[in-house]
Amino acid sequence: MNYLISRISQGFFSLFGVASLVFFMFSVLPGDPAEMMLDKNQTSEQIEILKNKYGFNLPLLDQYFFYLNDLSPLSIHSNIKNEFSYYNKELYGGISLFEFRKKVIVLKYPYLRTSYQRRGKTISSILYETLPNTAILALSSMIVAVFGGFFFGITATLFRDHWIDRFLTLFSTLGMSVPSFFSAILFSWFFGYLLHSYTNLNMTGSLYELDDFGEKYNIVIKNLLLPSIVLGIRPLAIITQLVRNNLIDVLSQDYIKTALSKGLTKYEVIFKHALRNSINPVITAISGWFASLLAGAIFVEYIFGWKGLGKEIVGALNNLDIPVVMGSVLVIALMFIIINIVVDLIYVYLDPRIKIY
Repeated sequence: MNYLISRISQGFFSLFGVASLVFFMFSVLPGDPAEMMLDKNQTSEQIEILKNKYGFNLPLLDQYFFYLNDLSPLSIHSNIKNEFSYYNKELYGGISLFEFRKKVIVLKYPYLRTSYQRRGKTISSILYETLPNTAILALSSMIVAVFGGFFFGITATLFRDHWIDRFLTLFSTLGMSVPSFFSAILFSWFFGYLLHSYTNLNMTGSLYELDDFGEKYNIVIKNLLLPSIVLGIRPLAIITQLVRNNLIDVLSQDYIKTALSKGLTKYEVIFKHALRNSINPVITAISGWFASLLAGAIFVEYIFGWKGLGKEIVGALNNLDIPVVMGSVLVIALMFIIINIVVDLIYVYLDPRIKIY
């Protein structure tokens, strides 16, 4: 429990740092948020009203503190109606704890603000629509990478210095070298266009698509195949190399030689003894890559037309919809922190020699 409290505290300060960095980094970008939220035929009076409503005309430090107030689960809000939105309790809901001097302390969900381009649609609702698709894509990619990486890594170890080992080493090296966006273009063109009549796969498509009559959305599993393979190639290559190299190191140790001298087969030694003792670096790679896939699926989603968080970020950057990008970055940072904490606990389960305090 002490360890968890310590790690959660570290995660809180990490999120604070990310939120501060993201806020000031995007605050220096050119462009007026009020003008972005209005049409091209806006008047100066409309722009001024919008600035007063959302606090865009306040000093930068005041905007920063109001931004932290939005993100904080325990925040201060005003009881005065019609005060600008970033300080108005009615916008957030939550539970009022106590009041003082026309201010109220509120317990609420973190508020990520609203989109500039989507007529006031909240960032939370946008993330709710797109993040599950990205999570499904990342999870399926990691399944491909883990099962394929372990299979190829163990195979390369069993056939060490054989042509199979050399071929798998070359394959993993190419897999680590080729950028994901290039693999996405190549796979989309080859399997979705040239071989479409044989594979029945599309060049683009998302998990949910409208039927031919435009009446309802249907789940199209085949659209998940190509992007998950493309996104899983690089972690698959790295896991293959890690499994192979760590197994070779472990198999050279004395206790493995003792097990072999007792009559155990090489397969029994690998699966019952060597694999578990060489898996910790692989778990580190898996955890890091899973978090990276959640954040790094941007180009793959955009190329395949997968309606996930990555495609949403690209669209937001093209339209200068800064709140969408800021909210997405914060959510991704939170995922990194949670995954790292879970991985530390998995270490202890897999290797009793590791202790946490």
